[in-house]
Amino acid sequence: MLDAKTLDKILTVILIIAIITAAALTIYVIITPKKGEEFTEFYILGEGGNASNYPSNLSAGEEGTVIVGVVNHEYEPVTYLFRAEIENKTIGEREMQLAHNETVEFPFTFSGSEKGKKKLEFLLFKQNQSESINLTTPYRELHLWIDFRFGNTMKMNVNRMDMPTSSETNAYESSIPPVKGE
Repeated sequence: MLDAKTLDKILTVILIIAIITAAALTIYVIITPKKGEEFTEFYILGEGGNASNYPSNLSAGEEGTVIVGVVNHEYEPVTYLFRAEIENKTIGEREMQLAHNETVEFPFTFSGSEKGKKKLEFLLFKQNQSESINLTTPYRELHLWIDFRFGNTMKMNVNRMDMPTSSETNAYESSIPPVKGE
């Protein structure tokens, strides 16, 4: 059996090791940044920059405008491709690279002259670090239903950065103002 002095020494060493380990773990937890959930905000805002008053009824030649916003919370720089479609035809497209916690908002203006209720889709594609942008499955999707009144031919005027070159979309006219910070 161990005498009291030896037992005290062993318990003192164990206690010192426990205190040093607890201090090291506390310092590690304090110094190491916490990585939260990785996600991207993708939104559209209506008149006045609010999540309301979206254009829903437009007459021939009347313009509707929404503000498109993207916020990167992925904890790394990400390249995104924004695309707007109506009846599976691209009417606006824009590529952007955002750093972590960076936000970009830009106006998107459109008009139509074909009568009927149309689904205006806003698609956001995300590029993975090791791959190119996957254009088959959108990372995020939003849509608005627009009731175009009067007229019999569809012509969309869209504010955007890049004109599609496909012959399918040559009937569309567009331009977009530069976004702040670019």
